[in-house]
Amino acid sequence: MSKKALLIIAFSVSIVSCNKTAEVKEVKTAYVDTAVLMKEYTESVDIQAKYKSKAEEKGRQLEAEVNRFKQDASSFQTQAQANGQAWAQQKGAELQKRQQQLEYAQQALSQQLQQEGGAEMDSLVLNVKKFIKNYGKEKGYAYIYGSGEPATILYAEDKFDITKEIVKLLNDKYKAAAPKEEVKKEEVKK
Repeated sequence: MSKKALLIIAFSVSIVSCNKTAEVKEVKTAYVDTAVLMKEYTESVDIQAKYKSKAEEKGRQLEAEVNRFKQDASSFQTQAQANGQAWAQQKGAELQKRQQQLEYAQQALSQQLQQEGGAEMDSLVLNVKKFIKNYGKEKGYAYIYGSGEPATILYAEDKFDITKEIVKLLNDKYKAAAPKEEVKKEEVKK
């Protein structure tokens, strides 16, 4: 074969391969800022408020016990001098035991609220992931990434950010489901 024939074949192959790459379909991608999503998604806000309220309510009960303990501890000082060393040792041991019990109660309360709230938030995150997966399929996305902490996207153009749309759709879905849940709760009360 001559050099001309080889050049023609090489040129033909390159044209064919260029045509094939031109046929490659554009991959549709987007991202959701997960920090913004969790901050603006009404169900997430409701869950956080619910556990903040629970913590405050149960914290007030525990705080009342802590205040009683502090009063007993301060009166212990003055009574110890009047009642003698044996009484002071006995009462001191009782106060120490109460202090430990209060510390354990505080830790148990904190752990309980973290477990309950964590389980509810895990469920919410799972449902959001399912929602985004279905949304992606419906809208023809090849990829939808998560940004925010601890995501791995280092850069994305703003035009690919679908966070606001996802938040709106999730909030609409949550609002639509809320009245049904309220009716169920009222029926259970009756």
